Amino acid sequence: MLISDHLFRLMEYFHTGGPVMLPLLLVSLIMWLLIAHRALYLRRLGRRPMANPLAWEYIRANRRPAIGEGGAVGLLVTRFLDQRSGNPALDRSIIDELVLSLNRTLDRHLGFIGALAAVAPLLGLLGTVSGMMATFDIMAMFGTGNARGMASGISQALITTETGLIIAIPGLYMKNFLERRAQDLQRQLTGAGYYLRRHLQEAAC
Repeated sequence: MLISDHLFRLMEYFHTGGPVMLPLLLVSLIMWLLIAHRALYLRRLGRRPMANPLAWEYIRANRRPAIGEGGAVGLLVTRFLDQRSGNPALDRSIIDELVLSLNRTLDRHLGFIGALAAVAPLLGLLGTVSGMMATFDIMAMFGTGNARGMASGISQALITTETGLIIAIPGLYMKNFLERRAQDLQRQLTGAGYYLRRHLQEAAC
């Protein structure tokens, strides 16, 4: 009974918000799916990071880490061993290319998440304008005597504004949070790349 009451109130809330509520719902759904995907991906790569000396030991022994071992640095080692050529100069280039490639994957979709979070209040503003226009139309036709019609337009304006902000504020927070996580991992990968590159060069001498 309690669940059905909440569901009815939610349906009434969306109905009162007018047609702008559907694109707001789609924006929110897509944004949170991307946030969940990115959060899980970054969490997996940030778990138990491999120390640079251990990464070099794996490469020197030509031994792959276990799946999921070592976080982002472990993934770098695995991919390098898959592409290793045996030529020291070419191997150093492969390390550089892998670091750049992995760094790009860490940033993927974060810009789109930010764009969706920025679009949400604009859609809310569109609903606000639509609701106020509907209110003014009722006032023009009936004056201030039709309080019910005026309340409907004002409710639409307020609900869409509120919904846009409810979507945007946590979305922007999560985008910034994920960006910080991605930057931490990028620093790890860049440091590991320099370390491994230096040791590959020393091993070739």
